[in-house]
Amino acid sequence: MGVLATLNAAAAALLPRAAAGVPMREAAPSWLVKAHERACRTSAASDDPKPPACGPVGDRWFTALAVFTDDGGVSWWLTDETARHRAERRLAEERRVGTVLNEVSGALLATLNPERCMELTARLAAEHLADAAVVVSPVLGRGLPVAVCGPDGVTTHQVLRADPEAVPDLDEALRGRLPSPATIALDPSVLPSWAVPEALAGPVTRASLTPLPGQGVPAGALLLLDTGASDGADDARPGPDFARLFATRAGAALSAARLHAEQAAITATLMRNLLPPDLSTVHGVEYAGVYRPSGASERVGGDFYDVHPGPGPQDETLVVLGDVCGKGLEAAVLTGKIRNTLQALLPLSGDHQRLLGLLNDALLAPDNPRFVTLALASVVRDGPLVRLRVTSAGHMPPVVVRRSGEVEEVPTRGTLVGAFRSISSTTAEVVLRPGETCVLFTDGITEARGGPLGDDMFGQGRLSAALRRCAGMPVDALVDHVHMLAADWLGGGDHDDIAVVAVGAPYRSASEEGPAA
Repeated sequence: MGVLATLNAAAAALLPRAAAGVPMREAAPSWLVKAHERACRTSAASDDPKPPACGPVGDRWFTALAVFTDDGGVSWWLTDETARHRAERRLAEERRVGTVLNEVSGALLATLNPERCMELTARLAAEHLADAAVVVSPVLGRGLPVAVCGPDGVTTHQVLRADPEAVPDLDEALRGRLPSPATIALDPSVLPSWAVPEALAGPVTRASLTPLPGQGVPAGALLLLDTGASDGADDARPGPDFARLFATRAGAALSAARLHAEQAAITATLMRNLLPPDLSTVHGVEYAGVYRPSGASERVGGDFYDVHPGPGPQDETLVVLGDVCGKGLEAAVLTGKIRNTLQALLPLSGDHQRLLGLLNDALLAPDNPRFVTLALASVVRDGPLVRLRVTSAGHMPPVVVRRSGEVEEVPTRGTLVGAFRSISSTTAEVVLRPGETCVLFTDGITEARGGPLGDDMFGQGRLSAALRRCAGMPVDALVDHVHMLAADWLGGGDHDDIAVVAVGAPYRSASEEGPAA
């Protein structure tokens, strides 16, 4: 058993060492020898089909089928399956690459944090492409952002005081001066220490640099390092085409994350200028405010307030509360324009009518269909009293909460701003004694719809009743209480922007106690 008896010309050409009488072990490839041994252990009388064996002979691939002969021998019929086998391998490789790329894309697109995206890129590259990977981003300020992952899967991100020119072609890749994605072989001996992870088991034997293309600008560069320890398992890694696809997708993800971070930073800066300010005591007068935009996911809207202190304690402080037509970001843009215009008109704040007229002229434009309602209050401390000049421009009149619990509406009326060529308004004077408060609010409070049936307005009556219970309350507690009542009334329903500002005369200290003014 295991000795060749005869073979045809095709078999002799395929197996040069094969001849009659030669042991099969010396003439045939090992896979065919093992298949023959298995076949010999199978009963020749069995009618069960014998599964074919397959394997390489030289650079070709064959399928071998065993047929039992009447004399107890085994005949092997070999079929050349090289073309089919190569096609199947290419298909399997494409499927594997597709699966890995889907995993890579899903992981990279799951975050818009630039540092996290760099770390994921390094980890995935070390998992699928090399023993270790280093991702380098374009220089940030005076530092070089670097994410490093070794064969242990541990990834670190840091901003180094390192020169990208220490790695050949790295500076060119970060500036977008190299073709992308193209892999450049590097001499491992010239790599700086920061580019070689400590977790590598041995010296780097192969190194390459691949630019990471971004969205119009370079997203960085990928440095791949190998020690040769995994050379026996090269078939488990995708080929160079995968590396190029990986670089393209990683570059797009890094670019998107960096763009998102830049836009988020710009948005945060703009939001800081659009959000109402924090209020406190100014020139002996207490101020407090609360603001709630209409959308749960929004931070700004069409309601706003500002407090502009006078240069000295004897100068008036201008309080502005406004409600721009509309909601959301578009209304917030007009809000910013109005607030900047009022800031520029502060030298004229002593004359409310003139200030409103100039603001009206600034807002009138064919391409600006929006308007604003305003309530102005010029405030000054006068001993234990606080004196206000209050003007409404199309806005609901403010109310005064007396220490007795009485709630008074300030008698002021006016035309909304930005809709008509000419406007008019009246100014009323208000005097607050210690513990009394003037409350300015937008219709987001009075027109809040909710309640037991879900569609009742909060209304002026409920607001007045709530304010009567707030008599003598500190201004910050008063605005919080009003906002809480309105929020409870709304429940989870839709609502307009809400803004409330309170101006309070503080209680007199012991040194100020004396006859009432």
